[in-house]
Amino acid sequence: MDKFSAHQVINGTWGEIWIDGTYMAEVTAFEAKVTLDKTDVNMTRRLAKAQKVIGYSCTGQITLNKVSSFFIKKLSDDMKAGRQTVCTIISKLDDPDSSGAERVVIKDAVFDELTLANWAAKTLGEEQVSFTFSDWDLLDTI
Repeated sequence: MDKFSAHQVINGTWGEIWIDGTYMAEVTAFEAKVTLDKTDVNMTRRLAKAQKVIGYSCTGQITLNKVSSFFIKKLSDDMKAGRQTVCTIISKLDDPDSSGAERVVIKDAVFDELTLANWAAKTLGEEQVSFTFSDWDLLDTI
C-alpha cells in the first residue's frame, strides 16, 4: 500500500472478543502478542551479539468493565480442584470506515490469575486479566 487515508486507520472502539463462544460486551481493551525467545550465539571476529531464535512465548491481556462474576465462575472451581481452565478467544476488529475486518483466534489460552475482589469507593470497577496461549490462527485479515 503506497498511500492510505486517515479514515482507514483502525479504531479500537470497534473491537470485540468472545471467550469460549461467550460474547464479552464489557471488554474495553485486548492484546495478544508473540515474543521470540532467543539465545546468544558467540562468534569469533565479531563484536556484535548474534542471536538464534529457539522458540516463542505467547501472552495477552484483557481489560474490561466489571459488570459480572464471569471470570470467578469460569475459573474458581477448576483452580480449587487443581485443574487448568483452557479457553479459546476470538478477537475481531471491524471498523466500518476501514478496509476490512481482522479476526484472530487464540488457542489454548490459560489465565494467569483470578482476582476475587478489587474495588474502591467512587471508582468504576475494572478488571485486567492476563493470559498465556500456545497457538493462534488468522481468520480474516485486512
